[in-house]
Amino acid sequence: MFATEYSIRIVNFAQLITQLKYSVQQVYIGIAGNIGCGKTTLTKMLAEHYQWEPRYEAVVDNPYMDDYYKDLQRWSFPMEVFFLKERFKDALEISKSEHIVIQDRTLYEGVFVFTANNYEQGNLSDRDFETYMELYEIMTEEVKLPDLMIYLKASVPHLVENIQKRGRACEQNIPIEYLQGLNSRYEDFILNKYKGKVLILDVDKLDYKMRSEDFLFITNKIDAIISTDLTNTK
Repeated sequence: MFATEYSIRIVNFAQLITQLKYSVQQVYIGIAGNIGCGKTTLTKMLAEHYQWEPRYEAVVDNPYMDDYYKDLQRWSFPMEVFFLKERFKDALEISKSEHIVIQDRTLYEGVFVFTANNYEQGNLSDRDFETYMELYEIMTEEVKLPDLMIYLKASVPHLVENIQKRGRACEQNIPIEYLQGLNSRYEDFILNKYKGKVLILDVDKLDYKMRSEDFLFITNKIDAIISTDLTNTK
C-alpha cells in the first residue's frame, strides 16, 4: 500500500517538474544546517528523487580544514575566505542555470552563521571580519536568494552522534561549545536575518536515510510548497 502511494507521488511530481521547466526559468533550493545534521545526505537523496542538479560544499577539498580545527584563531580567516570564494562561484553558476538546483549549504549561512560565530568567539579580528564582510557585500549584488531554504534543525547530541559516525578525522575534536554557538547562530539566522522562504525540519525526530516514511514526509512538504508557490512564478 505504502509502496503504491509512494510511486504515485513520484509520478505526480515528475509531471510537476515537467510543468516547471516551462513555467519558470530556474529554481534554487538551499539546504541549511549545522555540522553533522545530514545536509549532504538529504541533498543527494532529493537530487536523485526529483532529478535536480546537486551542488555540494567543498569540505574535503578545502586546504585549510585540517589546520583550522587544530588552531581556530590562526586559520579562521583563510578558511572562511576560501569557503566564501567557493560558495560565491557556486551562486554565480546557479544564478545562470536554467535547471532546478539544490545546494548543500549556501553563501548566506556561511556568512551569518559560521563567520559570525568565529568572529564572536574571537577567532577573527575586527580587521579580518570587516574585510570579509566587504567581500560578501560586493558578492551579494550579483546573486539571488534561494527560492526555498530547507533548514535541518538538530540538537548538539544529535550532531555529535552523526559526526562520530561519519568519521572525518578533522571533525572528531570539534569543541561542544563551538557546535552550541553554531546552533544559536542558525536559530538567529533563520528566524531573524534570512528574508526568504524557509522549511524547518526537526531532524532529531526524522531518519530519512533509513525510514522511507520520513523521507516521504519531507517530499510531501516540498511538493506542497513548490506546487503552491514556485509554479505561480510565471
